[in-house]
Amino acid sequence: MDTETQRKWDEASRTFDWFTFADDHRLGPHKRRLFSKIRGATLMVAAGTGNDFKFFPPGQHITAIDISPKMLERAAQKAAAYQGTIELRVMDVCALPFPDASFDTIVTVCTFCSVPKPVAGLRELYRVLKPDGQLLMFEHVRSKIGPFGIFLDLMTPLSRRLGPDLNRDTVGNVQKAGFRLRREENVYLDIVKIIEAVKG
Repeated sequence: MDTETQRKWDEASRTFDWFTFADDHRLGPHKRRLFSKIRGATLMVAAGTGNDFKFFPPGQHITAIDISPKMLERAAQKAAAYQGTIELRVMDVCALPFPDASFDTIVTVCTFCSVPKPVAGLRELYRVLKPDGQLLMFEHVRSKIGPFGIFLDLMTPLSRRLGPDLNRDTVGNVQKAGFRLRREENVYLDIVKIIEAVKG
């Protein structure tokens, strides 16, 4: 378990919902559309305070993990309100205890901007995904628009202290981990994306 990362997100849990409140109205419909594709045994990585549970289609069984126990404490009430089952577990995505080929669907929301070793984490997801499984990601990434991308590079050393990196190449990292891209969609400029992938 990466204890430094765990401490950072335990601390962030106290104000996390305040920072995500505005995004619900702007980005919620896109998340709901993406999550409508969930099928079978589902893993959600970096569940945070459970703010995205309300966008899941009803009637699913979801295992939701996070490296931060404090985040999951705040997620418990939202998990209980979900019209299905959500099992909360403290876990590091880079060292998953699940057997190979355990899940039909894996979901992430603004996750791989925060995992210190993103390709290692994605390779673990590749391992636990079934051969015909799908990876559904809602992520923010580094912009390819010149000045904007440079600005995100400059801001990342500061943002990393309290939260996520702002300049990750998550699409590239997904491919490095062995996945084959099924679809990529820009949701906000080119910094918030839907990424859908399958085993390569």
